[in-house]
Amino acid sequence: RKLMSAPLSAELRNKYQVRAVPVRKDDEVQVVRGTYKGREGKIVQVYRRKWVIHIERITREKVNGATVNVGVDPSKVVITKLKIDKDRKALLDRKHKSAADKGKGKFTEQEVQAMSNVD
Repeated sequence: RKLMSAPLSAELRNKYQVRAVPVRKDDEVQVVRGTYKGREGKIVQVYRRKWVIHIERITREKVNGATVNVGVDPSKVVITKLKIDKDRKALLDRKHKSAADKGKGKFTEQEVQAMSNVD
């Protein structure tokens, strides 16, 4: 599950103060790397056996005419809209609290002063 995580968009990151969460069916994502860069859609399936996700409207045609979903690596997408339920909310709160306890992303005044005279 942890390996199937994707970063949050800038707006969601500011809202929840969390950098990445495991992807899930019905999340809306935008592809940021590869052939399908810039394409957006909803996650149709999280294919854990192949470590890929299938996104609606990202399909290709097989030789026999059938359309199949193209697998996209979850690290190459950005989550633009989360499907929130109580478990997901608890996960976001927990991740935010643990990051705050560790003091991640925040510099203290002392650290700023110490770094200013390094050169």
